[in-house]
Amino acid sequence: MSTQDATTTPSSTPTAVDGFSAADTSDVQNMSYEQARGELVETVQRLEAGGTGLEESLALWERGEALAARCQDWLDGARARLDEVRARAAEQEDAAEMTD
Repeated sequence: MSTQDATTTPSSTPTAVDGFSAADTSDVQNMSYEQARGELVETVQRLEAGGTGLEESLALWERGEALAARCQDWLDGARARLDEVRARAAEQEDAAEMTD
């Protein structure tokens, strides 16, 4: 079995090393933070428990990476929204002080 770098097929589905199928991550981008985090916790527990074959472990790892990235996207978005709200509040406070 030869090893080659993971590639992307025209359908944007990643392919793994020859002989291994890649994890299906097509649904991850539509998950809420809570869904992605919950499944990520389950995935990590399965990997830590062991007992899975190499192919399944690789698929779990790939899916876990996609889930972690989705969680990070949600957290980054939440931080950006908080920063915007804080900036607007500071501007309103400054404007109120100027009119006093």
